[in-house]
Amino acid sequence: MARIRRFLIIVSCVTLLLAAGAAYWSFQLVQQPLQLDADTQLFELKRGAHAKSILATLSDRGWLPQGTATTNYLASRLWSEPAGLQAGVYQLQKGQSLQQLWQQLRRGEQHQFAVTLIEGQTFVQWLTTIRQHDYIDSSQLVNAEDLVKAVTGQTQLSSLEGYLAPDTYHFYAGTKAIELLQLAYRSQQQRLDDAWYDRALDLPYTEPYELLIMASIIEKETGLGSERDLVSSVFVNRLRKGMRLQSDPTTIYGVENFDGNLTRAHLREKTAYNTYRINGLPPTPIAMPSRASLTAAAQPATSPYYYFVADNLGGHIFSETLSEHNRAVDKYQRGTQ
Repeated sequence: MARIRRFLIIVSCVTLLLAAGAAYWSFQLVQQPLQLDADTQLFELKRGAHAKSILATLSDRGWLPQGTATTNYLASRLWSEPAGLQAGVYQLQKGQSLQQLWQQLRRGEQHQFAVTLIEGQTFVQWLTTIRQHDYIDSSQLVNAEDLVKAVTGQTQLSSLEGYLAPDTYHFYAGTKAIELLQLAYRSQQQRLDDAWYDRALDLPYTEPYELLIMASIIEKETGLGSERDLVSSVFVNRLRKGMRLQSDPTTIYGVENFDGNLTRAHLREKTAYNTYRINGLPPTPIAMPSRASLTAAAQPATSPYYYFVADNLGGHIFSETLSEHNRAVDKYQRGTQ
């Protein structure tokens, strides 16, 4: 009996030691950092995926530091809770453990992507940027008329040009493009409302939409924040005096398949956007204006200027009279002075 008792005690101790060793080893499995290929790595958890399939994927990619997918699954069941996992795209960090991964997936801490919609670009250019993003659902960007209605809720608008706020937008994988455009539309509406509310007195605009058109022209005419209000003053002075705006960017907007070369023939052609041939503002914005350009359109500088020409250094030379302007053109554009 004594021998049997000693034998059972030894077996129990060995069993306990083996169990403790196995427990310790399994604990090490879930605590070891994943062996990622880079400092950060995107990982997509598809809807309906479970812990075993996730571990198989990690193993196939060589990200599991030790053990097989099966042993890591058993360790995860013992020390973590690999259940209630939320589908999405996650960014894994170098040094992150398997246990931390399960926590991340349970909490749904998905990676936030970003897309920057640039001021001065057109709606067509924005659509290209959105469609090229791998994690934006662009399936609804089909019919232009339906798109305008879906974004704005209005049927009388013909285009979204100018109506969307340039900014960097953050989103989760699979976000619909319509949702981002709706956010950009609401943001631009608020910016336009603010600019219209704070506008200077006696501006030659009868409604906020005209201010939006002017802001888009300012956006295309200069990239210098320090001269936006001066550019605005030139166009406001011209409108007040009944002069044509004579803006190259508006004319270019009206040229179909513009190749980058603005010719005299373009300037002579009468289109709805050729402000060398039409009076007043063009019928729509010609780009997406920034908040700064909206402010400049609403609060132009007080100046005597009616003309400006590029100085080839990124800025412009402003002139009060045509003769001054022609001299500036000769000097900075034709190089004859």
